[in-house]
Amino acid sequence: MLRRLPHPGRGFTQGLIVEGGTVWESTGQYGESALRRYPLGAAGQEASAALPPELFGEGICRAGADPGAHLWQLTWRERVALRWDPGTLKLLGTIPYHREGWGICLAGAEVLTSDGSSELVRRDPADLRPLPGEVIRVRCQGQRVPGLNDLDWSAGRVWANLLGRPYLAGIDPATGEVTDVADIRPVAERHWGDPEAVRNGIASLPAAGEYLLTGKRWRHLYHVRLEPARAPADPAGLLTG
Repeated sequence: MLRRLPHPGRGFTQGLIVEGGTVWESTGQYGESALRRYPLGAAGQEASAALPPELFGEGICRAGADPGAHLWQLTWRERVALRWDPGTLKLLGTIPYHREGWGICLAGAEVLTSDGSSELVRRDPADLRPLPGEVIRVRCQGQRVPGLNDLDWSAGRVWANLLGRPYLAGIDPATGEVTDVADIRPVAERHWGDPEAVRNGIASLPAAGEYLLTGKRWRHLYHVRLEPARAPADPAGLLTG
């Protein structure tokens, strides 16, 4: 871990992105979901937009080129995605969305999404339509890797939080194979009496191998660097056992 930073509002983190020192965060829970924006390292929020109480906010990603860039925000079971102006946090519209919404990231010319299963879906960044050959089945040593949650794209790999597990999976999107396993057990907070306060939220930083990590209702964001280490003897067991 390189440094510990404030987590403004201590949101129920479902999605996290950072660009140019600005953080956008999607928070969940019915009646509490929001899209938030704040400077990295700030103690308070700069802006926040609440979702309707019947929507449960999930992953976010930035798509499109300035000045027409927008943010996509998924919802959990409501099968709708929201399109936001990243500067004003004005809602630009909604679209129907099939599958549950969990994580989303921009991966080059396409968007990848997760739904808590072992599958990722390739989508068009303009309207989130599934693309031909859209399903990526994620496996480690031949075993499916369930619980794919918040996503990030960095250096040709998809990095996925795994629900309830203290590891990140680095995934080759061309094959669906897990090529890297990152042990993030050193990044931990204890929240007695709150079983939902699990690790979730990953956003790549400009320096190679550096990321922001956090969790649901956590007190801090953690700036970390992922470094090579001895490969685990049973990576599939760590991710699926």
